[in-house]
Amino acid sequence: MKVAIYGQYYQNSTEPIIKDIFSFFIKNNVEMIIESNFLNILNEKKIIKKEFKTFTIHSELNNSFDMLISIGGDGTILKASTLVRDSGIPILGINAGRLGFLANVQKDNIAEFMQFVIDKKYTISKRTLLSLSCTPENIAIQDINFALNEITVSRKDTTSMITVETYLNDEYLNSYWADGLIIATPTGSTGYSMSCGGPILTPDVQSLVITPIAPHNLNARPLVVKDETEIRLKVSGREEHYLVSLDSRVISVKNETILVIKKTPFQINMVEIPEETFLKTLRSKLFWGEDRRN
Repeated sequence: MKVAIYGQYYQNSTEPIIKDIFSFFIKNNVEMIIESNFLNILNEKKIIKKEFKTFTIHSELNNSFDMLISIGGDGTILKASTLVRDSGIPILGINAGRLGFLANVQKDNIAEFMQFVIDKKYTISKRTLLSLSCTPENIAIQDINFALNEITVSRKDTTSMITVETYLNDEYLNSYWADGLIIATPTGSTGYSMSCGGPILTPDVQSLVITPIAPHNLNARPLVVKDETEIRLKVSGREEHYLVSLDSRVISVKNETILVIKKTPFQINMVEIPEETFLKTLRSKLFWGEDRRN
């Protein structure tokens, strides 16, 4: 078995997780290829002593890899998706962060769940991504023009609201007068969109969520649309530029630029371990079914 390892280092919580994972894979003769920056951090911290092969860019990950192990939080998985891209390599998230809807393998169960990986006792959850194109073109998004969680437009350098003129399949929907607008995938529905009042979608739903951020008109509510819908936005405001974010990547875009958002032709494969289902994660992270009043 051959796995790629990508991660971020947190001083207090990550070291024992990393040691457990590496020890387990070495014991089971799993070939590990480590992302070069992550390996440099591990060497500086003297966490590992063995030599490993490395990878640096997405083109070095091919179909010889069985899986990519992401060590960190959900943000680490979002960055890992930019390495995997359309290769089809499944991603397994080990939660060394806090909330963790995507990185759902907890540190207390690493050995048990890694055995599931060795035995191939897991399923694949296919996750929709969004692509973005601009008119006129913006060179900042030409290389990595997709998002796993959401694409968001928001105000920049001002406290004034922006106006987001929105079309669905060329039909006018609304002009949102707000701090911004979120276009979220089912995966991203538990992120920024949820915190702005958007609904939670299960990962297998073929839909997208359009969620306004602090809208001036209180009757502007989140809207669920088919994931085949092409969404076109034109933003205007008092400042010359506004911000567009693709997950954690943020760029500045000039007013009146036309943004076209649609589903990508490829998906990200997320590894689901038995007993760590999406519904179990919701109950655990959001305390559903628990009386938290006292």
